[in-house]
Amino acid sequence: MTQDKTTAAFRFGYGLPLPDQAPAEPASMLAALRGPDVMAATWPGPHLADLNDTLTRADTLLQTWRRAKAAEARVARQDYRQAIAQLEGVTLLAAKTTIARALDAPDGFRERLVQFWADHFTTVARARRDSPLPATLVEEAIRPHLTDRFADMLKAVVQHPAMLRYLDQSRSLGPNSRIGKRQAKGLNENLARELLELHTVGSGYTQEDVTQMAELLTGLTVDKTGATFDARRAEPGPETVLGTTYAGDALATVLKALDDLAEHPATAAHLARKLAVHFVSDQPSPDLVQALTDAWRSSGGDLLAVAESLLTQPAAWSRMQEKARQPFDFTVAALRTLGLDGADVMRMADGVFRQIILQPMAAMGQPWQRPPGPDGWPEAAEVWITPEAMAVRITWAMEMPQQLVTPLPDPATLMTRSLGSHLGERLAWAVPRSESTREAVGLVLASPEFNRR
Repeated sequence: MTQDKTTAAFRFGYGLPLPDQAPAEPASMLAALRGPDVMAATWPGPHLADLNDTLTRADTLLQTWRRAKAAEARVARQDYRQAIAQLEGVTLLAAKTTIARALDAPDGFRERLVQFWADHFTTVARARRDSPLPATLVEEAIRPHLTDRFADMLKAVVQHPAMLRYLDQSRSLGPNSRIGKRQAKGLNENLARELLELHTVGSGYTQEDVTQMAELLTGLTVDKTGATFDARRAEPGPETVLGTTYAGDALATVLKALDDLAEHPATAAHLARKLAVHFVSDQPSPDLVQALTDAWRSSGGDLLAVAESLLTQPAAWSRMQEKARQPFDFTVAALRTLGLDGADVMRMADGVFRQIILQPMAAMGQPWQRPPGPDGWPEAAEVWITPEAMAVRITWAMEMPQQLVTPLPDPATLMTRSLGSHLGERLAWAVPRSESTREAVGLVLASPEFNRR
């Protein structure tokens, strides 16, 4: 199998040119993945512990605003809006941090895996005060578990306030629980359904499994300190999910069920295919999917073992240009091609960052942390390579580079450095014949070779 730097950069990273000392073959890529998370230390992300005071203050001010008389309500409203602005500032900083990491990472494969799992466990802020929560889930439940067992990541995600609030688990009550008997509220099946359908087995479950899983999860909720298990909210057991019975209204029972779901054969098959689709092809080789499934099952869901299987399969290094770069991937690759690094992005004024990065990404179809549903962003190339979306990419390619770098880089050098062995004859012929440097640079960034991987 061919394992060249171009294939490694496009398929498992964020494009060329690679940072200095960047690994570009399986053994060194895996060694980097086993090593420390350099980017988490270089560009730190948000953590809930640092936000709890502001979140609590925002909640208190909102209640005061709603209940107080006119004068006091006006003050509370102003203070509430300041607290929300502070939280939304954290969200914007997290967006910059994510791009800075992708640009600077010596192990781009790690950053790609982070984005894969963040999408797999999609959360969306359903209220303005929650805007930083999806980023904290990535920092606390995904990045630390990239090379652990899938069960460890799953349990961390399911117990995170971002997931509990997004899928309304914090409102779910066991109908026969101590609190449920006193309140006119009941079971919410959102988390249970997505846990089975999207996060683990994918198929082979029934509506009764969903209901039983929802009852099992009822003790999970969120308080002022974060996620917690409140036995007073839990539906008295036992519950039976996928043929296994769980007794006991305690967090340990929930965690045992999550362990079982993580190790279920259907979960292995479901996520093996999803990994192959994301990294390799919308229609991946059955042999590749089977190899990943086997690695998952034989290792008990060891994500490092699964990553090793992915990187060492011949099918993972063939059939290039079948996947479309999603708008986030395109944007990072373009910034890297133009010579920007993480520090350049972190220095951007907020308004400039929105204008050059976030607003164009949204126009391309991928607004920051706003996927259309809990199943995350679509993978199919035809979703992203549409006439409307390509028009936005072409406009960005022609207009934005000159706002980012002055003078523009030499087009011929940029073309060879950014495309490597993927450079096609037609593009190699057209770029030197462009009427201007601006047009030539735009031609490279708008080319099929650059927009596919």
